[in-house]
Amino acid sequence: MSEQAFQAQVMDELRQQQENDMETTATYKVLREIDVNKYTEKKGQLTYLSWTWAVDQLLLQDPMAVWEFPEPRVYNDTMMVFCNVTALGKTMRMQLPVMDNRNAAIVNPDARKISDATMRCLAKCIACFGIGLYIFAGEDLPQVELDVTPVISKIKTATTMRELQEFYTVALLACGKDKAAQSLVIKAKDDMKAEIASKA
Repeated sequence: MSEQAFQAQVMDELRQQQENDMETTATYKVLREIDVNKYTEKKGQLTYLSWTWAVDQLLLQDPMAVWEFPEPRVYNDTMMVFCNVTALGKTMRMQLPVMDNRNAAIVNPDARKISDATMRCLAKCIACFGIGLYIFAGEDLPQVELDVTPVISKIKTATTMRELQEFYTVALLACGKDKAAQSLVIKAKDDMKAEIASKA
């Protein structure tokens, strides 16, 4: 192979890698905006994302996704579990202590507690790809790319139910198919509806 052909091949490979990176970034942006609240469960102070739903969503994005659970480690009679997920062209790694619903590590956890923590670690690792990541930041709704501040501000100016309905309809249309933006608009509408009703 000539030097010129070799350089052309290297440039093609670099271009392909950049395209793959862009696709992964675009996928992350889509995944981080999914509203997963219907698929969570509250236990004590913690919110858990259903691992079965998280796996389903990940496999819809990358049918070749795989995961593994390295051997847990014991620390002073408590245990740390681990998970590696390979999807969308990269591997994410995560760890999680076996803990109770107060966020405290469990001393000498049994097999059931270890199993539960392992599957929660899988959901946590999948979140690194964007699916439900906002839950681990302690947020109620995902961050959105679409700026709905103007339409939400308009909703907050409504003084009657009729105005609220009009402003809400316009705001919802502005959201398009962006579920996270829709959730913010619906919350603003519900808040204003309660406020208008309280003044009636």
